[in-house]
Amino acid sequence: MNAKTLFSLCALLLCANTRASTPDQIRLVEIPAGWFWMGSNGAGPDYDEAPLHRVRISQPFRMSATEITNAQYERFDPAHRALRGRQGFSTGDNEAVVFVSWHDAVAFCHWLSRQEGRNYRLPTEAEWEYACRAGSYMHYSSGDRLPEKSLKNQTEHHAFRPVDLTVGQGRPNAFGLYDMHGNVEEWCRDWYGPYIGGEQTDPAGYADGWYRVTRGGSHSTTAEHLRSANRLAMIPEDRHFLTGFRIVEAPLPDTPPLPFEAPAFEVAQEPTRWTPERKPLFLEPLVYVRPPAASVPPLYPHNHCPAVTWCANGDLLAVWFSTITEFGREMAIWHSRLRSGAAEWDEAALFCKVPDRNMTGSSLWTDPDTGRLLFLNGVEAAGWWRNLALMMQSSDDNGATWSRPRIAAPDHAPGHQVIAGMIRTREGWLLNACDAGPDNNEGSVVQISRDGGLSWTSPCGERPAEFRAGATGGTIAGIHACVVQLLDGSLLAFGRGNDLPDSEGRRRMPRSISRDMGRTWSYSASPFPPVSGGQRCTMIRLREGPILLVSFTHHPLRPPKEDERMRIGSQIVSGIFAAVSYDEGETWPVVKLLTDGEYRFMDGGAWTGFFETDARRAEPRGYLAMTQTPDGMIHLLSSRNHYRFNLPWLEKTDPEP
Repeated sequence: MNAKTLFSLCALLLCANTRASTPDQIRLVEIPAGWFWMGSNGAGPDYDEAPLHRVRISQPFRMSATEITNAQYERFDPAHRALRGRQGFSTGDNEAVVFVSWHDAVAFCHWLSRQEGRNYRLPTEAEWEYACRAGSYMHYSSGDRLPEKSLKNQTEHHAFRPVDLTVGQGRPNAFGLYDMHGNVEEWCRDWYGPYIGGEQTDPAGYADGWYRVTRGGSHSTTAEHLRSANRLAMIPEDRHFLTGFRIVEAPLPDTPPLPFEAPAFEVAQEPTRWTPERKPLFLEPLVYVRPPAASVPPLYPHNHCPAVTWCANGDLLAVWFSTITEFGREMAIWHSRLRSGAAEWDEAALFCKVPDRNMTGSSLWTDPDTGRLLFLNGVEAAGWWRNLALMMQSSDDNGATWSRPRIAAPDHAPGHQVIAGMIRTREGWLLNACDAGPDNNEGSVVQISRDGGLSWTSPCGERPAEFRAGATGGTIAGIHACVVQLLDGSLLAFGRGNDLPDSEGRRRMPRSISRDMGRTWSYSASPFPPVSGGQRCTMIRLREGPILLVSFTHHPLRPPKEDERMRIGSQIVSGIFAAVSYDEGETWPVVKLLTDGEYRFMDGGAWTGFFETDARRAEPRGYLAMTQTPDGMIHLLSSRNHYRFNLPWLEKTDPEP
């Protein structure tokens, strides 16, 4: 008997094969043994659905007809009731439980098994897709489209609209299972990993991994993520308003799991001897985003938002996001390496990807005492970049291997869009700026870690009703802020947007000062022009002592009036400039265009595109990130290009062209 005939008979016998239940009991339906084709052709961002392969489910099992509800889960964990209605979701007894981690779901299964003397667990990924399809090879078990009644805000947007998550409201599939497409995502038992080809029986996933599989998609995301074949995953400790679970009753398949190999990169380990160079240097710019000849997943067209640091072996390490759209769930973090003594960067390679989650915002930092590398990144509940949590990893071998990703700030909420520029304060804390929200006028906050990066919290208060010179508020003025600590312990920050007028009425980049480690900020107009879309400034304290700010003269699509354009000497200039302060940001006597005067035709990638440079023109746009190596060289990244220079070059007075 083939699978389709079996599914039809099963549908006819459904009523006879279900358990009666009360609202806090769990109704299980019989899922017969059989075989099916798992996955898809894996086109584009759905690369992880390939190869299509035949799977045999050798034994029947029971699966809960609906997702586990609040009432059912809270028999196990009464304290969870406090999470009902959080962020506007799942208030009723019969709504799907959310804000549960993979560990929470497994603990529920163990508790229920003890309570009833049965063997409850999460479904394997293969069991889940087999039960979801119920004999169908269309996008959904119901056909090419989902029934209108089952749709629950199936759009991708950063402002989520609360929807009713009551289970079992639509029609069941041929097996009698409800809400297999949407409502909430569902945890599976498996570690996430690539499919292997060939026929398989009762596949059990991988023996270990970094992410646990989720399936089915959820409310508040696009319908394509609700397809039967679509694969998602999460860090096991993560929990949010999109994900719940359902259970199966069956022995665990005795198929041995596949071996897992953590990502590892070929990296030299010999420490380098840094030799400071005291003569002025500006080296030929390099391209650090170098696409590989072929890769799975692909390097997408939009590569942006870099972070950079140095390694104890003399290498430079850069990371950035690669995506089709900035709010897309396909977004992944890629990296490249400029090896010590090399003339060009390595080809780009995938660094990390939480499957089907937006990953906006990265920061890197090197502990100068130990050489340990820290990586901090946002990870979304879905798409966009408003509801990010913070994840972190570390490396003690120059980035050859990295620790398992861990959730470092668990709330999926504003204030977690990471901006490159991590610093260590004189108190020994780590500090990193993050956007306060997804919109251009919401300012920035600081996140602080007092335990070496394991956990992060923000001391910042409420955003002021408006940013005004002389006023104070709980956030930094401007998004994409860069922050340094001053010698007196206060914090200095610059950002994009929330521009302030100077004494002559000109719009200026805002300057924010905090004297209580980021709780409150005072605002004033800086001497610098504002930055705008496709631009991000950066700032560090140099090893020599001064503060270095790198920003832009203006936006190329919104040029200022002629008398407001930046001049260096008597010359009007445009593009990236550097400014040096020797008095803790009070004055900036050194201002220099970031060019050696040579004519170049360059590609800035991302939002920048092609541009020309010469003595009066530098790169016009880009998201900037910066580090200084122990030899004194300053390394500045835009969205595609790498600039190398030192303080003596900045201080050198060039003749006017």
